[in-house]
Amino acid sequence: MTDNIEIRTVQVTRYITPLREGGSLPALAEADDGFKYVVKFRGAGHGTKALISELIGGLVANVLGFRIPELVFVYLDEAFGQTEGDEEIQDLLQSSRGLNLGLHFLSGAFTFDPVSFPVDETLASKIVWMDAFLTNVDRTVKNTNMLIWNKELWLIDHGSTLYFHHRWESWESQALNPFSLIKDHVLLPYAGKLKEADKEFRYLLHPDKLREIVQQIPDDWLNWEDGTKEPQELRNIYLEFLHRRITHSEIFVKEAEDARKALI
Repeated sequence: MTDNIEIRTVQVTRYITPLREGGSLPALAEADDGFKYVVKFRGAGHGTKALISELIGGLVANVLGFRIPELVFVYLDEAFGQTEGDEEIQDLLQSSRGLNLGLHFLSGAFTFDPVSFPVDETLASKIVWMDAFLTNVDRTVKNTNMLIWNKELWLIDHGSTLYFHHRWESWESQALNPFSLIKDHVLLPYAGKLKEADKEFRYLLHPDKLREIVQQIPDDWLNWEDGTKEPQELRNIYLEFLHRRITHSEIFVKEAEDARKALI
């Protein structure tokens, strides 16, 4: 966990291989710092909204003390990818020029399995709480979005969080959504300490920290609202959404507790 949020910017020097997962087509690439990253592209799927979800979700996870790969801003210049032979990948790279998002590649990591790698009640509760807070629809048995690396649990892929911004006009009501999809969470059966997690995390995600997280969203990613709102206006809505959600966290905590009782 870090006290001050700092995100480095790197430039892609080599496209290695696509990671054909879902429809977003992320890729493994090497950057000018010599490290490899899983790059999420602005030209894919839901565009920069998916990058915003990934950024906010990853930063929230970091503040709450979870292990996540380092997040970096990844810059693609205009010349990159012109020699790529795959037309689909070339189109993706050309539409992703500018600032994208990368996660440090965890070489040798393998997919989490709750049977072979048991998670204790406290950790399970904390992860379930965070995913209910962020409305993460994608931490299920079919797709856990967790890895084991160096015998430790790491959280990845928060691009399916904050889905309220795909129906932007109803963000106020969605902020108070109990999030019924938490019933499908892979760790819900083990999450018996949600109230304890709620108390701890409400303290860590205080208004100033939420504001610091939201301020990391680049202006360049906040240009999708038909030009009717300035970037800071959109940041303020993200901030207000998160603030309302945590202020009324008892709503989604109760939903998770009730869903868990139905399972056990």
